[in-house]
Amino acid sequence: MKSIKTFIIFTSVLILSQAFLFGKVADNATKAPCIPCEELAYLVLPDIIISHASNEKEPVAHCKVIGRIGNEINFELLLPQKWNTRFAMGGGGGFVGSIQNMAKGTIKKGFATAGTDTGHQGNGIKADWALNNIGHLAIHRTAVVSKVIISQFYCSKPEYSYFLGCSRGGGQAMMEAQRYPDDFDGIVTGAPAFNWSALGAEFIQNSQAIYPNPNRLDEPVITQANLKLLQSMILDQCDGLDGIEDQILNDPMECDFNFDLLQTCEGDTEGDDCFTLAQIEAIKTVYAGVTIGNKEIYPGFPPGGENEQGGWNPWIVGPKERAEGMDFPSLQFGFGTEMFKYLIFQNPDWDYSSYDYHDFEKQTEYASAYLDATSIDYSAFKAHGGKMIMYHGWNDPALSALATIEHYEAAKKEDSELGNYIRLFLLPGVLHCGGGPGPSQADWLELAVNWVEHGEAPERVIVSKSGGKGGSISRPVFPYPKKAIYKGKGNPNKETSFN
Repeated sequence: MKSIKTFIIFTSVLILSQAFLFGKVADNATKAPCIPCEELAYLVLPDIIISHASNEKEPVAHCKVIGRIGNEINFELLLPQKWNTRFAMGGGGGFVGSIQNMAKGTIKKGFATAGTDTGHQGNGIKADWALNNIGHLAIHRTAVVSKVIISQFYCSKPEYSYFLGCSRGGGQAMMEAQRYPDDFDGIVTGAPAFNWSALGAEFIQNSQAIYPNPNRLDEPVITQANLKLLQSMILDQCDGLDGIEDQILNDPMECDFNFDLLQTCEGDTEGDDCFTLAQIEAIKTVYAGVTIGNKEIYPGFPPGGENEQGGWNPWIVGPKERAEGMDFPSLQFGFGTEMFKYLIFQNPDWDYSSYDYHDFEKQTEYASAYLDATSIDYSAFKAHGGKMIMYHGWNDPALSALATIEHYEAAKKEDSELGNYIRLFLLPGVLHCGGGPGPSQADWLELAVNWVEHGEAPERVIVSKSGGKGGSISRPVFPYPKKAIYKGKGNPNKETSFN
């Protein structure tokens, strides 16, 4: 049984950690340290304590530095003996709470790389640490401090700096581009958690529908049998719309699913081949999103991936058996209730089941001010010369791909030249930061490097998936709103069969 922290980190790091195994950074020149690693322990920097500096051999020879910024921001910085003159920082998943670095694998390519716990200790899903103790400076301060230490160790500052993150790490990436646009030259943001109060509202609304009785959290309205039947019916109606029946919806928004096909159980008694009225309403709630008055707060989830491993179970409908350390019936329930208790209302006794969204915007205004990365003004990042690659799995059950699309479209409306420095890629059949029947593996870092350093904007990205029921898959994805189209012939598992 995995601990909940391990599960959260795994789901948010999977695609990034695999992607770093592929490709090579174009410039192979390296630079050696100019001082011994141990001397970094004696660096005197304002408000910085370096507690550890040692030579390590794996996965490559490097200097490992551990320190603390201020009273609580712990960080780890890895400095390779053969440095490619670049810095890559990685984000963290969930509520973080331990030193995490989604770019840690870049050290194999010669990057100096850093991660942080963002200033608190926790298991990644509980947020009681946030009671009267929150902010958004940890990533920025760690980036600044890391660059100073890098300059001391190599007697040279980084030529280029990059940030990579998925889920919460993706939200951190967007926060950097919006609030600290000079920190990084290239940014990769995957399945970003960037609008905290809004996605929290979605989590609570779904939890109210699926767990209406707070005293019976072991009895979700939607069952495992529902998920199996629901996904089967969606695929039956929509799988062939793209010309291939492969359990992958190329564009879920083309799937106008007919809810009238959901057969109602006789007498409204639960069954494996039918749905009760309450189950149908709960399912519709997940797809509908949150609307308060006439204003959409957060979009619903596109159809697809409901019964995939890592899909609605465990994110929306909890698993039959909870993982070790999992104190909540589902991940959405956990993140949603913890978010409202400690990040929004600062009230550990807050009750999700009776929340009515009255004065929602006013109630969440303060928390949103420091949690959210919702600005559509990227002009300072553009002026810096920054480049950002965004990606999102169409079947993400944690964070709706529609939210990322809406943000991108709003930013494009703000700046018609957005595609010159920010591009979004949607991954069909992909869950949260990876997984699902669709391919998701790509070297996003190399794509960012080529765009920043060589002006090669990503036009056709080949994503792949190894193994699986149908063997290896490779397909192209294009900058939104373009999408891959099957040629009508050829092996659908090969990218050459798509335009």
